[in-house]
Amino acid sequence: MINGIIIIDKEPGFTSHDVVAKLRGICGQKKIGHTGTLDPMATGVLPVCLGSGTRLCDLLADRDKEYVTELLLGVATDTQDLTGRVLAEKPVEVDADQVRTVCESFLGDYEQVPPMYSALKVDGKRLYELARAGREVERKARTVKITELEILECSLPVVRMRVVCSKGTYIRTLCADIGRKLGCGGTMKSLRRTRVGKFKLEGAMTLNELQQLKNQDRLTEAVLPVDSVFENCPALHVSAENQRLLDNGNAIYPGQTLENICYEPGQWVCFYWEDGSFGGIYAYDGQKQWYRPVKMFL
Repeated sequence: MINGIIIIDKEPGFTSHDVVAKLRGICGQKKIGHTGTLDPMATGVLPVCLGSGTRLCDLLADRDKEYVTELLLGVATDTQDLTGRVLAEKPVEVDADQVRTVCESFLGDYEQVPPMYSALKVDGKRLYELARAGREVERKARTVKITELEILECSLPVVRMRVVCSKGTYIRTLCADIGRKLGCGGTMKSLRRTRVGKFKLEGAMTLNELQQLKNQDRLTEAVLPVDSVFENCPALHVSAENQRLLDNGNAIYPGQTLENICYEPGQWVCFYWEDGSFGGIYAYDGQKQWYRPVKMFL
């Protein structure tokens, strides 16, 4: 079984579930999971976790994300992107300075209402299922954070932007909110995710490229080790006589490691067997003076 992470450059037309299904065929294993959905029309970075790496899915979903998107002003659709039904069209009577001012007003925390065409659940039903049935339900606004918003090109009615944001941010909703604030409406024309946490587009591969590697028996070249996610965490190694503690995910005292070091309470530490194999993430408990397991990758 392959254990690790593959960074996919998702192509248009595929859902995130489609990507996982294709990868199961390429890799010949079932234990594969993605780290957050991308709409079918969107492209770009989609980290996919394999084997023991699937325990990373929730951690990677929490990372900040970077996108390049095109906002089309003067049009509003029911899906907030060009795949939807046009609800309204208005003339675009704003200039580039007004667009920039409004875009920058979304920097920082802002209350975003999730779109009806989304995978969020209300009373056990996906919102997009309700939307397709012609029903609209009330959605509570959620606080999201726009860390960076840079206008790359403003050729009205199209505005091309680079956005860095927190998890849970809908870029198409941001586009619609910008258009609404400008008074002319807006919808997302295109979306490309360029980064998830530390994983960038430059290190991503398409499904076709992965299939070619598989055909050449070189698939492992695309797999990143599980512990690459924690490269900024210090490392400790369990001595041979105490390796059963790591095998079982038990608490470990500093004296049971080769380094015999106490890190700051709460700091995450990578624990390895003496041969360098990665076991899991631990954190030092200052009260009990031992390392307690946070997440194991056995």
